[in-house]
Amino acid sequence: MADTAVLLIDCPDQRGIVAGVSDFLYRHGANIVHADQHQDAELKLFFMRVEWELTDFTLTPEAFAPAFAELATRFAMKWRLELAARRPRLALFVSKYDHCLADLLYRWHSDELRCDIVAVVGNHRDAEPLAQFYKVPFHHFAVEAAKRAEAETAELALLRRERIDLIVLARYMQVLSPRFVSEYPQRIINVHHSFLPAFIGARPYHQAFERGVKLIGATSHYVTEQLDDGPIIEQSTTRISHRDQLPDLLQKGRELEKAVLSRAVRWHVESRILVYGKKTVIFD
Repeated sequence: MADTAVLLIDCPDQRGIVAGVSDFLYRHGANIVHADQHQDAELKLFFMRVEWELTDFTLTPEAFAPAFAELATRFAMKWRLELAARRPRLALFVSKYDHCLADLLYRWHSDELRCDIVAVVGNHRDAEPLAQFYKVPFHHFAVEAAKRAEAETAELALLRRERIDLIVLARYMQVLSPRFVSEYPQRIINVHHSFLPAFIGARPYHQAFERGVKLIGATSHYVTEQLDDGPIIEQSTTRISHRDQLPDLLQKGRELEKAVLSRAVRWHVESRILVYGKKTVIFD
């Protein structure tokens, strides 16, 4: 793995931002290996991701912020610095369907995902053997309506203890409370088994089948307090016909779910996503 750093920036759009950032990095010995940018012309906002090698870079992570402060203030930047060597710590939440969990664990085991999966959390025990196969600790929290707050308190204690950076809801069929979501803003990724904003909530494939749609989809998004309404990260669709029955929709949908969720997780851990409002910028 290359020893690199990534700088993510969003700010009001104006002249000189790219030149200013490039000059700053050049003066401190950076060798830029990748840069990408986007302009929202309607909102007059600018977004940038720049990655550089640390071999000859003269600033430590601790020294970066004070050195960058003048430039950031000049352009009213929101920014964050990420190091490729730091592997985010992930917890995967699952209920009974384990296809997304299996896909993520395999990709992590194959080193396709630059992260450490340190916990699998389930409100059922169906996925426990799969977690054990990959030697990831499994934690069971039964979520009953009358004791939902108690279960979430225990889950949050586990997440803090394990220093979790990102929570992935890999077909976790429970609605998280506002209290839970507020603990991890833009750090909970869900996969929803429809092409949002169509068919929100439970049983979207059944709804799609009843409506006779010709396309079904899956969506990965950040979780907010409003159900299935968070900023969308990735989506995919597949065509169906009158010959497809409900089991066909479920099977085709599972393939879409795995693909969109794994891409969303990879882009997040590689620091390729910026969120603004209800939208996301996904950098190449």
